Amino acid sequence: MRKSLLFTIVFLFFISPIFLYAQGDVNQGADTIKKEEKYPQFQLKGLLQARYLESFGDNVDVLGMHHSTGDVTQSSFDIKRMRVGLNTKLSETTEIVILVNLADFKSDTKGKVLENAYGKYTFNKYIALTGGQFRPAFGIEELVPVDIIKSFDFSNQYYEFGKNGWTSFQIGASATGAFDVGKIPVNYAVSVLNGNGKNQEMDKDNGKQFSSRWVLGLSKAHKINLGLNAGFGKVFKEDVFAIGADITSDFKVTDKLSFDLQIEYKQGTNHNLYYSLPVDSRTANVADYVMRGIYFLPNFRYVVNYNKLTALEFSCRYETFDPSFKVDSNVRTTYTPMVSLEFGKSYTGRIELGFEIDRFDRSIPDTTTYNDNLFLIQLQLRI
Repeated sequence: MRKSLLFTIVFLFFISPIFLYAQGDVNQGADTIKKEEKYPQFQLKGLLQARYLESFGDNVDVLGMHHSTGDVTQSSFDIKRMRVGLNTKLSETTEIVILVNLADFKSDTKGKVLENAYGKYTFNKYIALTGGQFRPAFGIEELVPVDIIKSFDFSNQYYEFGKNGWTSFQIGASATGAFDVGKIPVNYAVSVLNGNGKNQEMDKDNGKQFSSRWVLGLSKAHKINLGLNAGFGKVFKEDVFAIGADITSDFKVTDKLSFDLQIEYKQGTNHNLYYSLPVDSRTANVADYVMRGIYFLPNFRYVVNYNKLTALEFSCRYETFDPSFKVDSNVRTTYTPMVSLEFGKSYTGRIELGFEIDRFDRSIPDTTTYNDNLFLIQLQLRI
């Protein structure tokens, strides 16, 4: 019964855009043909993030790895991202998006390089369908490109939930849209995913992960939005889950000074950790391994508009994350103070400097689970 239902959903997902597209052509006649002559439309995008890193941790390298031998690289230049993307609109309702990260060629490229590779069909504001490899909506960070976030990088919880198939780049299908409930605007996303990351030849098992996100606009004046996330699925025939809640706001203090705040909490089964452990060193139940995290990200923005300098920003993310709070708990607390200088509009140019300060309940020698103080200077250019 479940397989038949899933097959029906997938079939309708792929066939309905074709049907409605053809139907629209017949009903709209010559006017539509004239509009169609403007397509396809192409938009090229690019992002460069180059960094200087210096570790002040005891025998900890710039990647956060502790070396008991003391032979360690504690300062280095690095290319974090060199992205090239192409957005192609085939019609008013149909688009194809491709995004690659060429910086992944500096290491083993297996499972890397290709990031976005999806098609999207928009029926109307109430529903749009996406299929391919994309970032499913399951929190604040999934809906914001890394080049406009208010910190150096995404949070620790974002990457851990990505390893477990809920966030980051995943292969699957999604329905998104918006509607109003009275005076409250609501945005939603419902996704079904393989759940084993990007650029995979096939699903690792027959299980799928289902997730949803709902965002309620509580205040238009201060841009206060409440997000609710929930997901469930099966991994190697075992039940897994994830939940989350978040809130964002943006207050204009003066004409030039604004303050925005992000708060996000997530909790879910850490099946990635469970199946990475030797059988004799883990419990018999995957449900014993549950991760949870919360972060606060306040950001002050002051508009300068002096010569090339557009604005100054000051932020400090505070985050705690525990990969398994029921079994062998080891909380990681991260402070990320940062100063950002913006040049041009919409972060066309950006210089960021600050620290990533990691503290663990227990530091484990010769691993990345070790206390560290990392200084960063990052140059960002985007088109």
